[in-house]
Amino acid sequence: MTTSRLYFRQLLAGRDFAKGNHIAKQMVNFAYVIGDRETGEALLIDPTYGVSDLLEILAEDEMTPVGVLATHYHPDHVGGSLGGNHIDGIAALLEQVSVPIHVQADEVPWVERTTGVSSELVAHKSGDVVMVGEIPVTLLHTPGHTPGSQCFLVEGAMMSGDTLFLEGCGRTDLPGSDPQEMYRTLTARLSAVPDSTMLFPGHLYSEAPCQTMELTRAYNYVLAPRAESEWLRMFS
Repeated sequence: MTTSRLYFRQLLAGRDFAKGNHIAKQMVNFAYVIGDRETGEALLIDPTYGVSDLLEILAEDEMTPVGVLATHYHPDHVGGSLGGNHIDGIAALLEQVSVPIHVQADEVPWVERTTGVSSELVAHKSGDVVMVGEIPVTLLHTPGHTPGSQCFLVEGAMMSGDTLFLEGCGRTDLPGSDPQEMYRTLTARLSAVPDSTMLFPGHLYSEAPCQTMELTRAYNYVLAPRAESEWLRMFS
């Protein structure tokens, strides 16, 4: 999936960063970093729990953050209050660095309410490309878990947030969720993603941290139904 200049890291909250945070250990969120080794620029995906730790990791690798890609508005992905507990996220990050926060347009009001961040949000539509150095990252709108959930495609890899896990998919019974849209996302919007693409999810909900879309399509039970009515009987 990599070229010589692509910088890519998959970091598990509670293990690779935010090591003393018991909520991070329970939630098993992944944060990701995509960068251009030649320019030293990097994008953070869903930086939460230990934003200072993430910035230190970048500094150790001589990379500079130039933006954030947010998969969706939930506090464990962008920061905010979760079950009465505060999670550091993009608001805490912006206190240390001034960078744009790239979100899907439908997700803007949800991110604003959850984090208090507004002026730094950059709204996108599906198919937009964000450059990090000379490396393009394509943004794919994948509603269902939330109205503006989005996945990120770069050099044969997809960071899927809570849209799709190796086993299962994001919940569709939360504020802003839509089971019908999730079905359309899984069966239509993601259909163009090649089987060879490596899937990197938003949580470690399986034994492996990543796998190909081919394996996911073959074994993930949420992709088994062949009709919307069948899917809705299972998941609505």
